[in-house]
Amino acid sequence: MTEAVHVGGAPASRPDLEELLSQVALGDQRAFAALYDAVASPVLGVARGVLRDRAQSEEVAQEVLVEVWRTARRYRPERGSAVNWILTLAHRRAVDRVRSAEAAAARDHRAALLDRMPAYDQVTEQVEARLEREQVRHCLLALTEIQRQAITLAYYRGLTYRQVAQNLGLPLGTVKTRLRDGLVRLRDCLGVDG
Repeated sequence: MTEAVHVGGAPASRPDLEELLSQVALGDQRAFAALYDAVASPVLGVARGVLRDRAQSEEVAQEVLVEVWRTARRYRPERGSAVNWILTLAHRRAVDRVRSAEAAAARDHRAALLDRMPAYDQVTEQVEARLEREQVRHCLLALTEIQRQAITLAYYRGLTYRQVAQNLGLPLGTVKTRLRDGLVRLRDCLGVDG
């Protein structure tokens, strides 16, 4: 077995990331600088593996390291190592960026489809509305006088059943019956499924 030879003195020891993270949680800027130096490259690598775009990967890495600074107190050693926690943050943030980009692309696609939809045909709408009004008028004429008056007062003037009864000088029950019967006849005349 051969031993590794280190030029220029003793090999650099790896920092204890859990200890650095606990110091960062207390606001220690030097600990954060050391943690940053230790994990910036792996964080960038995770982001780059998901995003495949250097500029976006750098943005995500920056966001993750700022998040580590702000949320270091949330790290729980019993749930895994510090590096795994940080790289999980990086992976989640990169995936969120991809999903956000996909959602934006889907919104843009839907907006483009809406732009290609035919323009609103106001003339057709007006003709259809006029024909519907004429059909309703025709069907109203087929009702009894009391049914027509009750429906006109209730649905075109917005009166309550009680107000319709007072206006027509009829008992409330009679008005309700006339309205119900008139609406059934209107529905049948207009060909609406009940």
